[in-house]
Amino acid sequence: MTDHGSDINLPDSLRGLDDLALDMRLISSHRADRVWHRVNPKLWAASRNPWAVLTSIGQPELEALAKDHAFCAEVQTLIEDRRNRNSDPFWFPQCPAARTLNLTAYFSMEFGLSEALPIYAGGLGVLAGDYMKSATDLGVPVIGVGLLYQQGYFRQALDSQGNQREFYPFSDPSEIPVQRLRGQDGAWIRIPLEFPGRTVYLRAWAVNVGRLWLYLLDSNDPANDPSDRGITAQLYEADSGVRWEQEMALGFGGWRLLRELGLDPYVCHLNEGHAAFAVLERARWIALDHDVPFDVALTIARTGTVFTTHTPVAAAFDRFDPGYVSGYLAPLAAEMGVSINDILGLGRMRPADDSEPFNMAYLAIRGSSRVNGVSRLHGEVSRKLFADLFPRYPIEEVPVGYVTNGVHVPSWDSPAADDLWTDAELREQWRGVPTPIVERMEKRSTAELWAMRNSNRERFVGWARQRLARQYTIAGAGADRIDEAQRIFDPNTLTLGFARRFTEYKRTALLLHDPDRFARILTNPERPVQIAVAGKAHPADSLGKAMIQRWYEFSQREDVRSRVAFIADYDLLLAEQLVNGVDVWINTPRRPWEASGTSGMKVLVNGGLNLSELDGWWAEAYDPAVGWAIGDGREHDGDPQWDAQEAEDLYALLENDIVAIFYARNEDGVPEDWMARVRESMATLTPRFSSERMVRQYVEEYYAPAAAAYRARIIEHCRVAGDVQAWREMIANHWSEVAFGALHVEPTATGYHFRVLVSLGPIGTGAVRVQLYASGLDGGAAELIPMERGDEVIRGTFSYHAHVDGSRPPSDYTPRVVPHHPDALIPIEAPQICWYEG
Repeated sequence: MTDHGSDINLPDSLRGLDDLALDMRLISSHRADRVWHRVNPKLWAASRNPWAVLTSIGQPELEALAKDHAFCAEVQTLIEDRRNRNSDPFWFPQCPAARTLNLTAYFSMEFGLSEALPIYAGGLGVLAGDYMKSATDLGVPVIGVGLLYQQGYFRQALDSQGNQREFYPFSDPSEIPVQRLRGQDGAWIRIPLEFPGRTVYLRAWAVNVGRLWLYLLDSNDPANDPSDRGITAQLYEADSGVRWEQEMALGFGGWRLLRELGLDPYVCHLNEGHAAFAVLERARWIALDHDVPFDVALTIARTGTVFTTHTPVAAAFDRFDPGYVSGYLAPLAAEMGVSINDILGLGRMRPADDSEPFNMAYLAIRGSSRVNGVSRLHGEVSRKLFADLFPRYPIEEVPVGYVTNGVHVPSWDSPAADDLWTDAELREQWRGVPTPIVERMEKRSTAELWAMRNSNRERFVGWARQRLARQYTIAGAGADRIDEAQRIFDPNTLTLGFARRFTEYKRTALLLHDPDRFARILTNPERPVQIAVAGKAHPADSLGKAMIQRWYEFSQREDVRSRVAFIADYDLLLAEQLVNGVDVWINTPRRPWEASGTSGMKVLVNGGLNLSELDGWWAEAYDPAVGWAIGDGREHDGDPQWDAQEAEDLYALLENDIVAIFYARNEDGVPEDWMARVRESMATLTPRFSSERMVRQYVEEYYAPAAAAYRARIIEHCRVAGDVQAWREMIANHWSEVAFGALHVEPTATGYHFRVLVSLGPIGTGAVRVQLYASGLDGGAAELIPMERGDEVIRGTFSYHAHVDGSRPPSDYTPRVVPHHPDALIPIEAPQICWYEG
């Protein structure tokens, strides 16, 4: 039961308008935009908050709108569209996974659904918001779980010198699209958490996302102490103690909320390690409900958990002092009848090392059955990051896959692009209905695509002028500078976009390596270029702030002032305008530190092109027919000479290729070569890097098998889970007794015959597999050849043999023993391995 506490008295002809205002899926509807603009144009332009717009007007204005027949007809059309969208089966009910998957709970520290709901900081949150929107479009049964921050992430302003200033405006729950949750008894839901010496209560809220719900918790309950009421004040609080308590609220509090609501999802998806405590709380409830030991309950919770890591460097994982952790988690250990060291060991590389900090990413991996990075390259990077958790396993067998991120196309298309996709009858693709995008895009004329690009650019220039004039006014600029801002940019000029978090690895100053050369590119009288720049630096990142100031100073140079703008307060609204309007999106991270990067994906649907380092998603998307790349596909750490070389490459691409192609026009004024790239990029990359594809991949490759395994382990009084846990304990207790004896290799007519003795001790032959392993050649897959068991030579020692055909020398092949159980997850649940070392 939800309650917003609003006393809006809607006339009969406007019934349902409040539901539209509270539905965050509709935030991506251009038709809905027109409705809210009609209600209160100034507030809509400033806030993009439908609920604030609706509640801002009085009863007389509502009555006047109710008499506007055209407006009422538009509202009724939206209501009907929403009803159809939420009731039509679409993709999921018709896919095989629907037979297995009941519900997925998606836990994330932030959700970027709309600027109307400021509970996001950057890419992680925007990805979570796009995930939720695509899940509702596809009909996938998902619930989101997060936190409601009173102040969220900071808002940015620049002073007259380009210094970043941070502000933390309060978000009044009555003015944002959230609804208070009530229980079956009608009382507000309050979730208790036991912290050292006190109980902290969490309030519960609901956000509507089409047919789905996002549930949020906050600590601003009047029963809490003032310090505890501030736990959920700011997103990514710098204080590690507050951060710890936020993550407890998300994981422990989030799972308890699901229990309170009577929800029992088979799958729990952790969007980063912040949410890993959900695994422990889920295992606790399984232990209580099924009367099984905690370690058995954890084997059940693990199978139904998916962990997505977004982190490209080990230093970025959340770590906490073990003494501090013990103070909070000791009651859980006592209740479950386990040692606190057993709990701490789940978050350590070396579980028995009392001095090692508690790592949330390690807890997430040990509590999950399936782990993935967010691009193909990031999957490779993550396997290296987590390799020490699986010592002596080949890097390719570290259990981390990848699902490349995607974006919710309807949220990021401009009105002109939306018209084009609609006219081409391609919008059903984003609801899981396969459509011939390439063929239909081929039928759109080049002139039509070019008109769409010109419309997008002109719309962005007009918006940027208004935004900059306001920005300079707030900064106290003079009338001349404000007037200049209202004339900045040219709607017919090649427009670059460069926006991201300002931090060292993003190399945000690469374009300014030679500022005079870059200025000459921008101010070429025959082929001018302009660039819009945006981004925030973390309040504690002095280097990032210095980079912002450097860009601001460059934008104030007399020769480029009309061609460069640093637009402050990079948020969803600014991102939307940028990706709609720019011709080329530039990204310059230091490879391989860009885990995925979704901003460049957002320009695809609008006919924008990418110029990026071969990192993240672009490393698998790049082709000369769809854009441009810098870098050689290798890592160079922080080598300043390499950075200088890449800056030179960037300038050369702009001067000799990109600018020239954009301004090479046919007799009708259309850049045919440029538009060929636009057409290819829109047709081939947009569906590949949509969140529709991403969600379907999660459902088919991760959720469905996780749900099946979870159900298999929990039925029959958790019989399979108990069997797996007993096997794990046996492997851990006796693995040191596994050893190889003599190895004999004999040549045959077609290859070699291998025979080796293996001592297994009490483990026995059924609990292991003996294999021959050879690393892959020329980047190919490794060879893994099963060895067959022969005679028992002496008690506990067996002969194993295998035949290998081919020309590879026998020294390439090494026997090994790995644990085996038909229902176990190897190597996550048994990381042991024994190699022949003779």
